[in-house]
Amino acid sequence: MHSTVSDGTDTPKELLEKVKSTRLGLFSLTDHDAYKGCLEIISALKPGDPRFITGVEFSCRDEDGKYHILGYNYDTEKPSIGRLVETGHRNRMMKIQWRMDFVKEAFGFTFSDEDVKWLLSLDNPGKPHLANMMVKYGYVTDKETAIREFIDKGKIKQLEVRPEDAIEAILQSGGIPVLAHPSYGSGEELILGDEMDKRLQKLIGYGLQGVEGFYSGFTFKLIREVLGFARKYHLYVTAGSDYHGTNKMIELGDNNLVHVAGSVPGLIRFMKKVL
Repeated sequence: MHSTVSDGTDTPKELLEKVKSTRLGLFSLTDHDAYKGCLEIISALKPGDPRFITGVEFSCRDEDGKYHILGYNYDTEKPSIGRLVETGHRNRMMKIQWRMDFVKEAFGFTFSDEDVKWLLSLDNPGKPHLANMMVKYGYVTDKETAIREFIDKGKIKQLEVRPEDAIEAILQSGGIPVLAHPSYGSGEELILGDEMDKRLQKLIGYGLQGVEGFYSGFTFKLIREVLGFARKYHLYVTAGSDYHGTNKMIELGDNNLVHVAGSVPGLIRFMKKVL
């Protein structure tokens, strides 16, 4: 899940209240390159609240493409995770400034000083924030068009951290590194079969310990394939919705964990069959 600390629309405390109302028993907040929201939730937790696990999602890239590495249950006091969060934040601030400059130079899209100041005051501004501002000014009709037809036209210098650095920082902080939505690469790219196997072998060599086997955007076929690799390499399996509030059409807690089997007993049978 993502909060206003990155590209979600609910504050961390609002997320906590929504989690409680949906009767989820276990949850994590995985903002992009940030754990500030986790600290806010920890400070707001009360006896009897759902169990909370610290989380973060690092945007990574190497010679083979793009990865999103999740870190779960790390210690926020460890310096290694803090250093990587600072690097991720710095990269995001550089990219949002570059993107504003690009849409101005390429398409003539300008914004008031007040709105630019607001955008740069956010914890981790990203493409959705800029896209929503473009909609506000009437330059485009919707956020998706703003990103696809305008923002993504700019060939930005890649500033993501390397996956081995993210995995190492998570491990050094006592956390569990997990590959988010393993079947998805850059844009519409699908990572399947031998290509996924090769990627996983490399990441496992760096210390990867889990894969996101259940995901809101996965088909039954993709779930089966990821679970098959989890079994092959003895990896943890996690479930995530990728909830962003109103920035994405995904419901809180919708991770396909039960939907693929139709019921909890069906899920148990399904997991026994696959794993």
